[in-house]
Amino acid sequence: MATKRPAATREAPDVRRQALIDATAACLAERGAAGTSVRTICQRAGVSPGLLRHYFDGIDALIAETYRATAARVSATLGAAAADAGADPRARLIAFITASFRPPVSDASLLATWLAFWSLVKTDPAIAAIHAETYRDNRAALESLLAGHGLPAARVRPVAIALTALVDGLWLERSLDPASFTPEEAGAMAVRWLDTLLERPGFD
Repeated sequence: MATKRPAATREAPDVRRQALIDATAACLAERGAAGTSVRTICQRAGVSPGLLRHYFDGIDALIAETYRATAARVSATLGAAAADAGADPRARLIAFITASFRPPVSDASLLATWLAFWSLVKTDPAIAAIHAETYRDNRAALESLLAGHGLPAARVRPVAIALTALVDGLWLERSLDPASFTPEEAGAMAVRWLDTLLERPGFD
């Protein structure tokens, strides 16, 4: 009696979908937005162009979803750093801020992908909306960590904006040239700025 052969297994839909997102991030990092196409994405993911259209309403929707997924991974990394720092509010706040200066957030390929997203912010409304949402959510997380540090309620938002700007600038400089300063130096600068803001939140 012949033995039945098991049916060939297929990758789960969410696995194929994630493969397309990962391939898009890699293509954006290597080629920029202008050099990223359905063909280049599908070649990298090892799938047919028809599969891309099965999961996404075209390449613009896929790039937007890749931006959202990339931002979510960064946010999760920062949140995990704060959680791992324990119960002390200051330690959690510092961990959240300084996680940007270490892998996987401080990474050349992530910078290249992020620059491709930024190049689309002024021309693609969907990307602009995700950018605004990402910035708002990150600032809200920072504001939550700042609560309880003795700041007047009206000062929490400006302090969060100032810290975000500093961290973004240090992250960008270090990602462009890792030899310019160490993660420890970046963290020390951020902590000094944090202490200044907490002591003199109004700069008066």
